[in-house]
Amino acid sequence: MAAEGGWRPAGGGRRRQRRRREEEAAEGGAVLRRLREAQNDLLSSGFWAASAGACGGTGRENGLLPSFPSPGLTPLSVPTGAVRAPLGDTAEPPARCVCYGLGRFSCCPAARHQLAFLLLLLEELGVPPSRCSVFDPAFSAQEAAALVELGLRLLPDNEEGKHGIEGSATLFYMVHCGKALYNNLLWRNWSAGALSKMVIIGNSFKGIEERLLSRILERDYSYIAKVLKGTKEVALPAHPQYLDTFNDTSVHWFPLQKLKELSPAVWDFVEEPTYEECEIIRKEDGADQCSPAAVES
Repeated sequence: MAAEGGWRPAGGGRRRQRRRREEEAAEGGAVLRRLREAQNDLLSSGFWAASAGACGGTGRENGLLPSFPSPGLTPLSVPTGAVRAPLGDTAEPPARCVCYGLGRFSCCPAARHQLAFLLLLLEELGVPPSRCSVFDPAFSAQEAAALVELGLRLLPDNEEGKHGIEGSATLFYMVHCGKALYNNLLWRNWSAGALSKMVIIGNSFKGIEERLLSRILERDYSYIAKVLKGTKEVALPAHPQYLDTFNDTSVHWFPLQKLKELSPAVWDFVEEPTYEECEIIRKEDGADQCSPAAVES
């Protein structure tokens, strides 16, 4: 076929497209392989075994919860763990999951181990991957494709954490997200009935309280401040291999009885939060404006 600048063999464009598709498939396979390795790391290190109890690992070993291994990953035998199960007093186990701020797991080992932990957790709790919605504006096309192959659901829009549970018991997996994201989530579900159906795995609320001046906490993150007395919290265990991956991470839940003990005035003020500085990636921002999981201060 004649072309400007000389002759080119016919079908060159098709070959390049085929080669590009083959390279993308190979890269996607490498992402899944590294995820399997990250799962094995969590299991062999003992971190998952120590964490599973803190995350409510009480169902499968008693035959109460089914197992839904993630597509694309080899099913693994997941131990229950020795840590006590603090979620036994929740009204019902989570039936669905929402994950925010996971980050670039194809190239970041910490994000990859956080995703591997999430997949193990979904299996342990009997939540099918199709019932887990994921969002991070930093995801690459390759990462988005890998998540879909794993059976997870990509949220189409940036909710800024304002996700209503709509009556379904929900696990929110938000490791190392900004404080505004937790505050927005609490605001969106600001009732005793909704909060009692939620579990949040993310930055320690106790740690947030300790690090911030009380006037700053109450002014900028009022919903975190108001829910503290209605919260139960258990930290994930410290492990030398994952000091940067799961540091300051806790399991939070909100027993209905504790919420009912809060002052009625706590529930009266439900104004939508606003923030002076960019601590999360807003709808109008691009992925390049802030860090994927938000800026922590």
